[in-house]
Amino acid sequence: MSEENKVPKNYSADSIQALEGMEHVRMRPSMYIGDVGVRGLHHLVYEVVDNSIDEAMAGYCDTIEVIITKEGGVRVKDNGRGIPIDIHKKEGVSALEVVMTKIGAGGKFDKDSYKVSGGLHGVGVSVVNALSRDLHAWVHKDGKIWEQEYQRGKTLYPVKPTGETTYQGTIVEFYPDTEIFQETVTFNFDTLANRMRELSFLNKGITISIEDERVQEESGENKKEVFHSEEGLKEFIKFLDSNREPIIGHVISMEGEKNEIPVEVAMIYNNSYAENLHSYVNNINTHEGGTHLSGFRRGLTSTLKKYADNSGLLDKLKFEITGDDFREGLTAIVSVKVQHPQFEGQTKTKLGNREVTAAVSQAVSDMLEIYLEENPNDAKTIVQKVILAAQARHAAKKAREMVQRKTVMSGGGLPGKLSDSSDQDPERCEVFLVEGDSAGGTAKQGRDRNFQAILPLRGKILNVEKAMSHRVFENEEIRNIYTALGVTIGTEEDSKALNLSKLRYHKIVIMCDADVDGSHIATLILTFFFRYMKELIEAGHVYIATPPLYLIKKGSKKQYAWSDKERQEIQSEFKSGVSVQRYKGLGEMNAEQLWDTTMNPDNRILRQVTIDNMGEADRIFSMLMGDEVPPRREFIEKNAIYANIDA
Repeated sequence: MSEENKVPKNYSADSIQALEGMEHVRMRPSMYIGDVGVRGLHHLVYEVVDNSIDEAMAGYCDTIEVIITKEGGVRVKDNGRGIPIDIHKKEGVSALEVVMTKIGAGGKFDKDSYKVSGGLHGVGVSVVNALSRDLHAWVHKDGKIWEQEYQRGKTLYPVKPTGETTYQGTIVEFYPDTEIFQETVTFNFDTLANRMRELSFLNKGITISIEDERVQEESGENKKEVFHSEEGLKEFIKFLDSNREPIIGHVISMEGEKNEIPVEVAMIYNNSYAENLHSYVNNINTHEGGTHLSGFRRGLTSTLKKYADNSGLLDKLKFEITGDDFREGLTAIVSVKVQHPQFEGQTKTKLGNREVTAAVSQAVSDMLEIYLEENPNDAKTIVQKVILAAQARHAAKKAREMVQRKTVMSGGGLPGKLSDSSDQDPERCEVFLVEGDSAGGTAKQGRDRNFQAILPLRGKILNVEKAMSHRVFENEEIRNIYTALGVTIGTEEDSKALNLSKLRYHKIVIMCDADVDGSHIATLILTFFFRYMKELIEAGHVYIATPPLYLIKKGSKKQYAWSDKERQEIQSEFKSGVSVQRYKGLGEMNAEQLWDTTMNPDNRILRQVTIDNMGEADRIFSMLMGDEVPPRREFIEKNAIYANIDA
């Protein structure tokens, strides 16, 4: 890090400002961490790690260790300056205690301590402390170890020295409170590892490791990942696009400062038809975009359009090209550091700082002008890709208009296959997208007609990962989905936007057989939603039904099992004289069984589809549904649940 970006080394108690108390954190935890489910649970880890990342961005830390302890907690260790332990003048206690027990207390609120800092809500480790059953902090500083422990946010004793050390840094170990996180307190290694990988790309030069001691306890294996990136976003692009074929020779990238705003951009064009833009502010993934993304689009479009016009390649084109055309087959990452970010949007992940637009636009223009001039062959390839995208957009527009004409709200009729619900209130209604006409017929008989609709899908829908947009909109099954849901597809200016104001069902349930083919069909549908209806997933409307795998009978007694382990437990409980039926498909159940196990809100298990990490989701969909076979085979072998081997 350059000397200009470093902040003074005198990081002391006076750098800590206590803004307000945290009495009601435990009463209103969702205000601080989003929710108290799986996502909120993992957010606790991110808040602690963010403190270490802040030290790294300030130039005082290059190693961060995250350990899921064998008891189920998390320990985060860094080699930064160590949280100050001297007495805070205003509070009269150690600065460590202030940081751990006061909402909004931390160096990030003092401009002399950190130039910029991460963390979405800015609430820091004090909220983690409030929502933890136990938290233990160790500060290694100036040759001594200082400690303090807490229970549910309350200190157990004053900060005290407990030994000598040659190490410098902070260690925080915490155990989430089951009174708050009633759904689960079990951390997922892969979820945390994906975020740590992402942070390593966004903060090059830092080493971030994550280890799971629970696995060692059970099997003796060492489950550990170590992430380190020297090229930052360039490597991030290569990772995200590892399953796509590039059409240009290099990752286009730049790193610099415009209008006192540090800007990093990396991008590449591939042979896909998808646009994959990922944006970050102070390491926060801004799912809803914002001014930095607007600046990127403006800089990209104006610079490429100017080059394309001057090249003469557009002379024979009979219509105007648009911004969408320049972004087809583009994977790009925009990362900015903003001292005082203003977040907007439904989930507070949309950047609102207006000054960022011009900074990013200028940075992108400068970067692209140089690249296009120095790489004329790549420049020509990009323009040709843009022309093909424009031609496909015109074809897709006609196909979209056909879909619009057929939607209910545009005066057309519902798909003939749809068995609609009698209730018309979207909040109470749900639609099942069912694999096959046979299972669809059973579902129609078993459903509650008041609020449940059934749309059977014939066979496997189109793999949208490999199809141009107009082919997608021409597909009958996909047109039926659009029409049944009642949503409208974007405009000429923003052809990918989805208008949810006319959405007819607030629960959209994918219901497929519990076998390999069923999983493939579910993945095809999810790929379609992710690429063309992402707003539905982000709004929490998409679910996957989980039909049982087995029916276990003994005399008049019967029970269903959703896993082999559950089947074995039921068989052990029933003992002898047991018959087991393996359901190979939904069609093997009668209407009553399907209702009891899979459709009845009182008994069923629905899995809500969420996107915790947009970049990782994009990478997995492109791997599973793209052209590259080896990474797909490796992924399936690693994660396979079913095995179907023919001799």
